[in-house]
Amino acid sequence: MRGFAWGLGAGLAVAVGTLVAWPQAASVLAPVQGRIQEQWAAWRPSPDGRAAEPRPTPSASLLAPARVAVEAARSADVPITLSGIGTVQAYNTVNVRSRVDGEITRILFREGQDVKAGDPLALIDPRPLQAQADQQEANRLRDQALLDGALLDLQRYETLVLKDFASQQQLDRQRALVAQYRAQIKSDDAQIAFARTQLAYATIAAPFSGRTGMRLVDQGNYVRAGDAAAIVVVTQLQPISVVFTLPASAVAKSRLSLGEVAAPVRVFAADDRTLLDSGTVELVDNQVDPTTGTIKLKASFPNAKLTLWPGNFVNGRITVEVRPQGVTIPLAALRHGPRGDFVFVVQDGQKDGGKDGLHVATRTVTSGQGSAGRLLVEKGLKAGERVVTEGHYRLENGTPVTIIETSQPPRAEPSPRTPS
Repeated sequence: MRGFAWGLGAGLAVAVGTLVAWPQAASVLAPVQGRIQEQWAAWRPSPDGRAAEPRPTPSASLLAPARVAVEAARSADVPITLSGIGTVQAYNTVNVRSRVDGEITRILFREGQDVKAGDPLALIDPRPLQAQADQQEANRLRDQALLDGALLDLQRYETLVLKDFASQQQLDRQRALVAQYRAQIKSDDAQIAFARTQLAYATIAAPFSGRTGMRLVDQGNYVRAGDAAAIVVVTQLQPISVVFTLPASAVAKSRLSLGEVAAPVRVFAADDRTLLDSGTVELVDNQVDPTTGTIKLKASFPNAKLTLWPGNFVNGRITVEVRPQGVTIPLAALRHGPRGDFVFVVQDGQKDGGKDGLHVATRTVTSGQGSAGRLLVEKGLKAGERVVTEGHYRLENGTPVTIIETSQPPRAEPSPRTPS
């Protein structure tokens, strides 16, 4: 054994001499040299030639406590939400077209103007339509006069028949003539109503309150009732709708059902932080898209500040449940391991010589939904227990710790050395 030890020492001396002679290699292999020297010192033979026992490694009590930031688990009502992307749609949209033929004599709106239901938007030349209405009224006056004369003749025939001065056949014909004139007057009344309706269509009005878009037809153009081109598009922005497309499996796990529902929902901008509006999901579609496995949900928003624009995309969070007194922790406290999720819980009591009597213990948890930087803990943690949020890199079960302020980042601790 003594010969082996002296041989190993000679080899180490040669290696050290080579490193001294080669500065570049010494700088590269300096850590290896230090470890070899430590191992040699640990296994150095005793003067009597017997192998010495290995030196004990430094105890954890000799190490400085790890510096960590902690935060207590909170207990509060936690909303359970479904998240998804939605498309903003106008509550109502209409392409305003002419319902009669004629020339546009006036445009009565401004582009981008807010209008109310019934406000005039454009005027069609009403003179031809007014003439048709007058003609129908004149026809009715003529038929009314004919009816009045036929009624007088009917009264005469009824008197003559009683005195046998007229036949029953003449009386029946007169009665039929009176009925004919009465039917003609009803037809005239219908024609007059139609003509007046057509005349009313000469004034194109807003069908509902909303906002106008670009003017698509200018004043002076001749339009027809069957034209595909619209004069203007009016959209209803208050309220406004958002259609979400979510996985059908996620909706099925929630408390939402098909048909009419009432679930609170908030929508955010593309950064997922700026709140645009709050509303209510009013409808869950009654069928699933078989190609994508998704289902549509329709929500309504007041849009009082006009932050939602038709055609835009928004991020939605639909509240499907509120978990009473749910335990939450910061997202930074959750750790992932081969056996699942866990956290480091700070506990009191002297452990491994901690200066302030604090140490950490690993705790397996069942994590739930995360939102706004916090995570719902389904199982494994109670409200008030302190969990580590910063400084995990030196921690293991039983590591002594020192708590620092959250705003103060943990400093890098020096590597422990073997005491001389």
